[in-house]
Amino acid sequence: MQILDGKLLSKNNKEELAIEVKHLKNEGKRAPHLAAILVGHDGASETYVNHKVKMCNDVGFGSTLLRLDENISEEFLLEQVERLNNDIDIDGFIVQLPLPAHINERKVTLAIDPKKDVDGFHPVNMGRMLLGLSAYLPATPYGILQLLEAYEVKTSGKHCVIVGRSNIVGKPISVLMARNHALGNCTVTQCHSKTIDLEEKLKSADIVIAAIGQPEMIKADMIKEGAVVIDVGITRVEDSSKKNGYRIAGDVHYESVAPKCSYITPVPGGVGPMTVISLMKNTIKAYKKQVYK
Repeated sequence: MQILDGKLLSKNNKEELAIEVKHLKNEGKRAPHLAAILVGHDGASETYVNHKVKMCNDVGFGSTLLRLDENISEEFLLEQVERLNNDIDIDGFIVQLPLPAHINERKVTLAIDPKKDVDGFHPVNMGRMLLGLSAYLPATPYGILQLLEAYEVKTSGKHCVIVGRSNIVGKPISVLMARNHALGNCTVTQCHSKTIDLEEKLKSADIVIAAIGQPEMIKADMIKEGAVVIDVGITRVEDSSKKNGYRIAGDVHYESVAPKCSYITPVPGGVGPMTVISLMKNTIKAYKKQVYK
């Protein structure tokens, strides 16, 4: 069993990005600039956005964080999106999800300029990805692909079972794993809350990508020997033995599943760090399109 170490790979990628940004600055060019809009005070969103800001600082990017009250109007948020769309010094930006219930997430996503949509959620980028054209890939699926590539995990001809169908992970990764590409060519089965005989489908999988948001749902008896397991889930589970009162758990019961795997991602330290580095890579891609156009 080999661990797909996203923390280590992210560190290596971060160092490479920092060197690239340093070269850009030495050439007299400005640094890439990523902005984020955070509405309200959701704990997980706060943590994730703070990681992004720190990563920007570490690699030498400029960063802007717009903190907005959870009671702002949808109209006001759309005005901020439009302002960032038109700011030539901002290469890419994200609107951190989830948004408060009174704001239409789809309407906000559609308002983002696809050229600055470094989260890869706009239909233009989703459509380009579906057609195999150049696009900003959603950060988590992009991070998964980088892990598979770095550890030379073979995907061609394999049966990949994806548990989850969200627009953020499940749907895009199903497209990417099935595409005609070195990091693809899988036969894909996509499972979800209405799937019948989930266990039987998992037992047939060469590659499992778990993104369902149910802590430790996938147990050892659901996984075949030698499978590759990618755990996207991250949930706080109450644990009185921990100083902070909780532990972080993935969708996979790591202790029982890991011994059966050829490769597995830990939680934390697997897909999560690669999600943030993927956002940085999308931002520098957007920067180059802006600066070198």
